[in-house]
Amino acid sequence: MEGPANLLRDKHVEYIVQLGKADNTLGFHLTEHLRLNGIYWAVTCLALLKRIDALDRQQTIDYVYSCWDNKLGGFGSHPNHDSHMLSTLSAIQVLAIHDAIQESGIDTDKVINYILSLRPKNEGFFTGDEWGESDTRFTYCAVSALSLLGALHKLDEKENGVAIKDRIVDWFKQCMNFDGGFGNNISAETHSGQVFTAVAALAILDRLDIIDRDNLSWWLSERQVESGGLNGRPQKLEDVCYSWWVLSGLSILHRLHWINKEKLMSFILSSQDPDNGGIADRPGDVADVYHTLFGVAGLSMMGYPDLEQVDPVYCMPVKTIERMHLTKSYTLL
Repeated sequence: MEGPANLLRDKHVEYIVQLGKADNTLGFHLTEHLRLNGIYWAVTCLALLKRIDALDRQQTIDYVYSCWDNKLGGFGSHPNHDSHMLSTLSAIQVLAIHDAIQESGIDTDKVINYILSLRPKNEGFFTGDEWGESDTRFTYCAVSALSLLGALHKLDEKENGVAIKDRIVDWFKQCMNFDGGFGNNISAETHSGQVFTAVAALAILDRLDIIDRDNLSWWLSERQVESGGLNGRPQKLEDVCYSWWVLSGLSILHRLHWINKEKLMSFILSSQDPDNGGIADRPGDVADVYHTLFGVAGLSMMGYPDLEQVDPVYCMPVKTIERMHLTKSYTLL
């Protein structure tokens, strides 16, 4: 496979830094709805590249704070945008990586109450916002964010005699398919991204016992195609982002060795932009920060030299999760 044979670290750092300076472009303003997520992708990628200093720490913290709704308690993707579960988790992750949750000035009790408010009564899932869309992504975001905020015990509270945690586990059971995987809702098709959200949430809740590890790991390992890349479901094209969504699940299930490491590394490296930096979804396409993070994270899980280790449960640096005493069981290569 043609393309760079080594990770272009300096190019990727430069690419990420330049993204924040592109505020005179149409694309910059059209992506406001992803801005806080994008900052999480950028900060995490720089941390894994051991260059988190490339973005100004205080400016980053200040921006995250500016996205916080101090009345509702959640975070929008950009100042004055509506709060959402996805941007709320991204905000907490960025602050945690910078060890700045308290320093930021946010009221964590308000954030916790906002997250808890997005679970419909007597249900085991969380919605993305007040409008009620449900998805395994949002439930993972809620569990992960509560864990990072030291509030996971809130899920031990009972509702009509049943612990919230047990309702969540039962809902994931209902989302489980015959192939061992998970869709975004009950009866939905298994998808690699949704597998991560379910497996990682269950890992945080210490309830991986409901998973058929070999069955699900077989399905995940079958996502590797001839090019070495991984796809999200059968008969789909390979995509660098699944280097995260597939490998993280295999790592948590201690089956990471079930994929061909060398072929996948080659696929990721060949998807780099050697001129401008960044990693694309596949070789020859345009790079973006989303695929740059998940390409680097995939390389980290496979033991690529001189990268910070990534925690497969939280998609944050291992040293951050260890500092917060949240480490779960997994295998890295």
